[in-house]
Formats: sequence, C-alpha cells, structure tokens
Amino acid sequence: MVLALACVGAQADDRELTVVSWDGAYVKSQILGFIRPYENKTGVRVNVLQYSGGIDEIRRQVRAWNVHWDLVDLELFDAIRACEEGLLVRLNHDSLPAAPDGTPASEDFINSSLMPCGVGNVVGSTVISYSQARWEKEKPDRLEDFFDLQQFPGPRGLRRTPQGNLEWALIADGVAPEKVYEVLSTEAGLDRAFEVLNRIKPHIVWWRTGEEAIRLLETDRVAMSSVYSGRVDDAVERGEPLEIIWDHQIWFYDVWGIPKHGRNVELAKDFLRFATSTESLAAQAKYIPYGPVRQSSMALLEPERRQRMPTSEAHLKTAVELNAAWWSENLDRIAPRFERWVDRPVMVPKTLPR
Repeated sequence: MVLALACVGAQADDRELTVVSWDGAYVKSQILGFIRPYENKTGVRVNVLQYSGGIDEIRRQVRAWNVHWDLVDLELFDAIRACEEGLLVRLNHDSLPAAPDGTPASEDFINSSLMPCGVGNVVGSTVISYSQARWEKEKPDRLEDFFDLQQFPGPRGLRRTPQGNLEWALIADGVAPEKVYEVLSTEAGLDRAFEVLNRIKPHIVWWRTGEEAIRLLETDRVAMSSVYSGRVDDAVERGEPLEIIWDHQIWFYDVWGIPKHGRNVELAKDFLRFATSTESLAAQAKYIPYGPVRQSSMALLEPERRQRMPTSEAHLKTAVELNAAWWSENLDRIAPRFERWVDRPVMVPKTLPR
C-alpha cells in the first residue's frame, strides 16, 4: 500500500521520494511529524511505502541496480547487516543539523544512534500488553506471567521473529538479563530458549506488523501479546482498555538508511537531514511516545510526554537493550532454525484456554 502525500502550501515540482517505513500509528507519527512539513517546505512529493522489516528487498534492488526505495526506516541490526554487505550509502554525520544551541549533531545524538550507514530516529520498545477486561481480580504484571498459562490462561501473541522472543524466554526461565546473549551464544542456551517457548507454542498467534499485534488485542483474539509500546498508547487514546507490562521491555533503535545506486541519493540526504533535526524528532514524539534520539529533542517535550516513553526512568528499571550487534552476527544462523520451529506441527488443544 502506498500513501501518496500531496504537497500543500508549497510550490510543487516534479521531484519525488519513496520513503519506506512501518505501519499504523508509527508511520502516522512520521507523516504528521515531519513528512508533510517537508513536502510543504520543499515541494517534493513523498510517497510512503509500508513494509515489515528485513533487508531482502533492499539486497535485491541494489544488486540489480534497480533501486526504487530512496530511504528506509530500519531496525538497527538490519542496518548493521545492510551496511556490512555494502547495500547502503555511507553518510557524513557532520552534514546533519546542529541542535538549536549549536551543539554538533555528533554530540547531540545519543550513544549508538549514529552509524556509518545510518542515522537514528527513535528509541522504540517491545512490551507485553493485555486488555483490562480480561481479568477482574489478579492481573499480570511481570514477564513470567506471559509464560504462565495456568494463572493467566489464553492465547499469546508474538512477533514472528526470534529477536526478543528468545531473550524473553531465557529471562522468564531465570537467566539474568546481562547474561542473556552469553547464554544464547551457546547451543545449549539456544536449546533452552526454544524449550521455554515450546511450553506455550500451541497457544501462540503469530503477527508480523505492529498493526496486526494491536488488532489481536483489540479483537480479543489473544489474552496477552508482545507489541510495540507506542501502538498501545495510540490504542488507549482511541478508547481501547489496554494495559502495558513494562517489566523487561526490550528497547531498540530505528535508523534511516539510504540504499545504494538510487536515483535520488542527494534528495534522500536532504530529507534525512530534515527528518532528524531537533524539531522534527520532537514533533514525531508528540504523535507517538517513543524516545527521540537527540537530547535537544527530548528537551522540547512536556514532562508528561517523556514519562510515557520507554526511555523514562520508571520504565528503564528492568529494561533490556536489544543487542543489535549480536543479532547482526547471529541472525542468519538462528532465523532458519526459528522458522523451522514455528512451522513444525504441534499438538493443539481442541479449545484454547480463555
């Protein structure tokens, strides 16, 4: 699906950009936060394509020299992989706009959000969510409750990816968060993570996009689901009675990358500079409570807004950082096993616990 955003209030020209991002509340925050303002300022038409992650399509386009994606919103581990494969344009961070007080971008962006082939935009988070109507008395409030089908029965929603799921499985099984990637680096540790997931596998409903995860919760198809925190906040503002379990949230960076061999590389760089300015990142955060990666952007936000973000002090107490470097090295080894495991038939109860 393509969202074609028309230029309003600016003199139109025939220049166009194709920007690839995610879906639902997240892409809405980008459209309202800085895509429409960029169109209004420049007269450039921005076409927004939605995808569900990965670098396969970027690899196909770049290798064929048939690139029609000008800028892509990537998970950090995918950006690292794409950069190492030579699929992305290397960027000069000195060209990024300084903060309003003159602080250089290199000092204003938070740690790890600038990389050779990418520029960070938000700190996102995967959390567990459930409907308040599900349980009248005792309600789940910790990660272990997601894996407890006796105390909290019902189907579980999970993203169809090993990232995050394997970490949660080990933590719920007693592995200290700081030891998770050390354990996952061993075959025994990987086996252990899959064994924990096996306990709930007959009750898992898989999702691929954030919009799908929210719909599973809104339609009561699952009792609990992993989901992006900002999507829950958006649903609550629409009146959905959803709650977030922040315990052991998994936080991550999203970054912009420019595929090589594109026809609009310089225009894409211009958009990138606009989209990652102090003002643009703060504007996006007003539409979805993800942490902007510039310190100067955070300073423009109201305290109440900052408290709803995954980066707030209260929400970081048990938070786990998705180790993007580790996943960039291990995804090709683990992903095929994960897909085989997902597709392997399991004994499904005639009636799922409700």
